[in-house]
Amino acid sequence: MTGTGISTSLRLTSVLLVAAAAMAGCSNEGKGAPAWTAGASPSDSSSPAPTANPTGTTASGTATPEVTPSGTETPVVGATASAWKVFNDPGKTVSFELPQDWITQSLPPVDGSLPGALKIEVKDSKGAYLATLQTRLPAAPPADCSATAAKPYVVVSSVPVELPHADGEGTIPPRVVFRVIQGYKFFGSFGITNMVGGADGKACSLQNVVRGPAGKGNYSFGDLTALKAFATDEKVAPAKSFDTLDQAAKYVNEGSEFANVQRMLMSLKINN
Repeated sequence: MTGTGISTSLRLTSVLLVAAAAMAGCSNEGKGAPAWTAGASPSDSSSPAPTANPTGTTASGTATPEVTPSGTETPVVGATASAWKVFNDPGKTVSFELPQDWITQSLPPVDGSLPGALKIEVKDSKGAYLATLQTRLPAAPPADCSATAAKPYVVVSSVPVELPHADGEGTIPPRVVFRVIQGYKFFGSFGITNMVGGADGKACSLQNVVRGPAGKGNYSFGDLTALKAFATDEKVAPAKSFDTLDQAAKYVNEGSEFANVQRMLMSLKINN
């Protein structure tokens, strides 16, 4: 990145972090909102100016996700897949829509999960990993995060979703989000959450987890359960990495992958 690019990104970060902090760590920013609209992939160096603004039970079916407004919300990016199906687990405790040619695979739940836990991995038609749904997850204590270790982050997209959840300190109504945290690159991740990101627009880790109702455990649906700023010697995937903030915003606002993933995440139903 050139000196001019670094300067531009830093100015963008400064402006956006003010907005992110004002919305308590998980704002309603995204396409059409006071945020940026920008970048498609890490290899895409062009970007517009910032603006204010394999084995699971499946069945055929289509539906349009419903969004319950909460204040001023941003429009959902239109999904591009032409045909959709519905995944239901054998016990019919969860369901969600996904493109007809995407693949689901049931895996063993993580250690410590509550009885009846599920772990469902979603891949695209070529077998590339996209997201994992996990239910009845054990509660995890918050990780230590010193002021010096916390990194700036930005909420690129945030839309409300109707899901069962627990209320309490550090929680918000559930949302489907795409957030970016700044390290040696800008690292991005999508998922569902009802947990506040961090104070003053900074965090050590951004949780893609919903605190479930009492006795039901937590659950997650996203590419990662937690996003952090990776070190240069760490594997980044399945998190996304971008050279600029503009690239991250273009992935959200213009890319077909995120549009389809967002619809999938928003269609999630938890029945237990």
